[in-house]
Amino acid sequence: MTDLGKLLGGLLGGTGGGGGNLLAMLLGTLGGGQGAAGGLGALLQQLTQGGLGSQAQSWVGTGDNHPVTGAELAAALPDRELDALVEQSGLSRDQVAQQLAAQLPTAVDQLTPTGEVPTPATLDELFGKQS
Repeated sequence: MTDLGKLLGGLLGGTGGGGGNLLAMLLGTLGGGQGAAGGLGALLQQLTQGGLGSQAQSWVGTGDNHPVTGAELAAALPDRELDALVEQSGLSRDQVAQQLAAQLPTAVDQLTPTGEVPTPATLDELFGKQS
């Protein structure tokens, strides 16, 4: 696995109930069976539809990452996705939203180092999986 793959794997699969686990769960749920790789595009689309397009694009782009609040994120994501994360994590809805808000800008930035959203196959390659 590449160094970038290890970094992203740690970010998305971290232990201890932190934002990495929540992010991995969210991307997996949104990915519709394609896991984190398929979920990134779906997440960015959902955030754009939810009114957070400028923030999401700042995370993908090569400039500064614009922050997002937990309340903004909770309003932009489907209730069923947040409810699933609450159930899986054992955290409150506010805790889930706050942790995701803290992690998303950096995570998306690291998943899009060239300023473009990679394809699921490219992300799988970064994670050291075979297509």
